[in-house]
Amino acid sequence: MNGDVAHCSKVIILNIDAWIASVFVNLGDLILQVNNMLMLNDVLAGFYGRDLRKLIEEVNLFKSEDDLWRIQGTVKNPAGNLVLHLIGGLNHLIGATLAKSGYIRNRDEEFTRKGVKREELTSGLEELILLINRTINNLTPEQMEKEFPIFFDKPHTSVSYVLIQLLAHLNYHLGQVNYIRRVLE
Repeated sequence: MNGDVAHCSKVIILNIDAWIASVFVNLGDLILQVNNMLMLNDVLAGFYGRDLRKLIEEVNLFKSEDDLWRIQGTVKNPAGNLVLHLIGGLNHLIGATLAKSGYIRNRDEEFTRKGVKREELTSGLEELILLINRTINNLTPEQMEKEFPIFFDKPHTSVSYVLIQLLAHLNYHLGQVNYIRRVLE
């Protein structure tokens, strides 16, 4: 009988040891996933800041403020409207949708409004840098992997997916603004 109790005790202890080991392995994996997701937040926030600052630089490199609103040849959207589009889109998708900023987008106006002063454009971009940095860095790993609250290009996309897509979109228009400036000047 004592041998049976001793044997059962050893089996229980071995099972407990195995369970504890699996908990620590799973905990280690979880910590690694959290660290990777937090690193993604830092990387995304850094890229948004860098690329929005580059856009501010491009806006300031236009020799004439009027050139921000000029088009030429097959170019249909002036650089100023592309900047308004980025300010509106990012304020809507990141600000209103994720940060609950209350921003109300008027997409048509992003492409029809003209003559906005350079200072207003760059100020809007500076505010966007702060909003995006704060919003992305406040997202938990769970929130980053949740479904984006509104439809975005296909069903069931995660917040992290949308943030990466928006960064790519920002860079697409940043390249257009650079090209337009060089063509016009």
